[in-house]
Amino acid sequence: MTDDGPSPRAIALAATEAARDKQATDVVVLDVAELLSITDYFVICSASSDRQIKTVIEAVEERIRGNLHLRAVRREGEGDAGWWLLDYVDVVVHVFGEEQRAYYDLERLWRDAPRPEWAAASAARTAG
Repeated sequence: MTDDGPSPRAIALAATEAARDKQATDVVVLDVAELLSITDYFVICSASSDRQIKTVIEAVEERIRGNLHLRAVRREGEGDAGWWLLDYVDVVVHVFGEEQRAYYDLERLWRDAPRPEWAAASAARTAG
């Protein structure tokens, strides 16, 4: 994170809210800063179809670009991959199809990563 750029928390929160706005399911934020030296947060969510995955990815990109003036440094998963990734350096957004999410099970892989309270509070506000 640069001194004048958005905080990793702001990026993760924007991604989380954009994904929820497009009905992504099981949206989770993992704080991986103590476990990985390359990023601070993973935002993980599921979508029910390739079309919805694309819609969620586009919404996340638009929200972060529009609100935080930031573009992903890397975007992977074009086509019908079932798993797309947006890399914002300090935050990596993973949007999975339901089957791929169960297969890769990142939450199990990174089970030692805390789930920030602010992410849970955001989920409650969005659901409420």
